[in-house]
Amino acid sequence: MTTERKFRDFELDPKLIEAVTALGFETPTPIQNQAIPVLLSGRDVIGRARTGSGKTAAFGLPLINKVAKSQKKNAGVRGLVLAPTRELAIQVANALQDYAKGLRIEICPVYGGAAYGPQLAALRRGVDIVVGTPGRVIDHIDRGTLKLNNIEMFVLDEADEMLRMGFIEDVERVLQETPDTQQFALFSATMPSAIQRVAKKYLKDPVEVQVEGQSLSTSHVTQKWMNVPDRKKPDALYRVLVTEKRGGTLVFARTRRSCAEVCDLLNGRGVKADALHGDLNQQLRERVLQRLRDDQIDVVVATDVAARGLDVDTLTHVINLDLPGDSETYVHRIGRTARAGREGVAISFVTPSERRKLRFIERDTKQRIEEAQVPTDGDVARMQLEGFKKDLAVAIEHRNIEDVRTWVNEWIAEGIWNYEDIALAAVGLYVHERGIEFQSARKVEQRSEPRERKPREERFDDDEREFNPDEINGMFLYVAAGKRHGVRPGDIVGALANDTGISGKSIGKVMVGDTGTVVGLPTEIANMILSDYKHVAIRGRSARISLARPEQLGAKAERALRVKGRGKARK
Repeated sequence: MTTERKFRDFELDPKLIEAVTALGFETPTPIQNQAIPVLLSGRDVIGRARTGSGKTAAFGLPLINKVAKSQKKNAGVRGLVLAPTRELAIQVANALQDYAKGLRIEICPVYGGAAYGPQLAALRRGVDIVVGTPGRVIDHIDRGTLKLNNIEMFVLDEADEMLRMGFIEDVERVLQETPDTQQFALFSATMPSAIQRVAKKYLKDPVEVQVEGQSLSTSHVTQKWMNVPDRKKPDALYRVLVTEKRGGTLVFARTRRSCAEVCDLLNGRGVKADALHGDLNQQLRERVLQRLRDDQIDVVVATDVAARGLDVDTLTHVINLDLPGDSETYVHRIGRTARAGREGVAISFVTPSERRKLRFIERDTKQRIEEAQVPTDGDVARMQLEGFKKDLAVAIEHRNIEDVRTWVNEWIAEGIWNYEDIALAAVGLYVHERGIEFQSARKVEQRSEPRERKPREERFDDDEREFNPDEINGMFLYVAAGKRHGVRPGDIVGALANDTGISGKSIGKVMVGDTGTVVGLPTEIANMILSDYKHVAIRGRSARISLARPEQLGAKAERALRVKGRGKARK
């Protein structure tokens, strides 16, 4: 029987041990247990583990340790971590800064969508480790503000996400700027052939470490889906939260902006919620999670990137405000609940255009997800009244109400009211102040037996523009950046995925013109982008994004629209 290893058992700088101990880490995760000793020995590593497995510390601690002990003092950037999204780059940089506390190591995140000034100033002062997204790293290389000739360790994080978002060519471009003598760590949940090719080309006799992957099993979680168009999602979420018998709840949203807006709405309606997104440093992130563990809040609204590593045993519900782009992400999300043999519930909001995506998830997980109805006004009111009855029971049993009895008896003695008048008025005041729709609640209580709901009556109305799910080019957007600005299709795909958080698979036709680019997107995603984003960052410049006008479409897009129109006519 092997003895459980602790962080102090690794040959790490004592200040690193002190830092991770202060962060509350004592026992390494499986991927850390396997990867850290190999990386400390100087070998290249291929790490296969999903998000939430502790990969950041698995490569971060050896990276910082290597830089701290390096003989190349004042030699510029000696460590580089490449991440697929700005949120992940920020999160990794924050984690590395927490680990390096007490060591004289400068860490700088560089990513698109942020001003160049602070990044340039930091690079001029001198940094030891850069954490960046491919596009912005290449921009700094091209500007001459980032030199990688002294890199001692290169880390490629979420390599399969890089491939999915169209960044592999950019990754290879960055690798060409680094020395052959560097140590290389590649981390990826899966190993598609393109990632295997990169590993074979650039890694030297790598050691493969792997955490046994969980299968796409979801049988331990009760799963439901609800038909909800985008504009109805916040209200539907509130209805679900106040009618479900639940404990801690994790809500997944697509963007940081959605997280903030949903939290504001919930708190305004009396549901205690907080947001978790990539802009939070480790300390603020831990504060949110501790509030959840301490029951100071019962809802956390998070993006996928921010939820990585989140482990709270008391979560009873996971709600997908936005359906994820692939089955693995879906399984990883709902696996946050039903821990340690407990019951768990997962509810997904599905727009009409996402039904096909839901079928794919059912196929991959080999489990049917049952449709449920969004709670009605009556359902909400009934649950609120049940809560009122529980409060009354507690007050009657435990609280000293003798003073109240004295006042009530005095009022009755005056001959104006009786006990029934006072009780009815008190309940009416409570119902009014809490905003409970009493008539709706009464209708629910008066049902002699449950009756089958008519799907058309129970579902939200939907007047969104529909399109064939097989046709990804539901709408065309125009991005004000083209060939004259050195833009390539990959730049457009990367900018949209990086800045808006959408999957690269959601992006259809990309037609780069001289001064602008036309991009085909599903209608729902295009509308989200038009609503939430006015500009995207492409190759160091801010480019306006808008609905493409007919004269901007060009022949290819016009043909696509004509084909789409004929398809609708045949229906």
